[in-house]
Amino acid sequence: MIPEVALSKEKQAYALLKADADKILQLIKVQIDNLTMPQCPLYEEVLDTQMFGLSREIDFAVRLDLIQEEDGKELLDNLERQLNVLHEASQNV
Repeated sequence: MIPEVALSKEKQAYALLKADADKILQLIKVQIDNLTMPQCPLYEEVLDTQMFGLSREIDFAVRLDLIQEEDGKELLDNLERQLNVLHEASQNV
């Protein structure tokens, strides 16, 4: 029974981190949709702060052995790729 509980906690931790990453993506989408330019200091501040916070959450979950370091890195890399796509799309409008 203990391995199932541990696996459940790992899945929960990853799901929470994924939800936070999705919130960051949504926040940036809203900023772009409301014509906040990516060069705007406020845009950059929000993005930097949110990404830093998420990276700290991931580090914490890794240290607790709730997620694998590779999974956390992939989560951040995926978010960064999606944000780059949004940034490029906003430049082409």
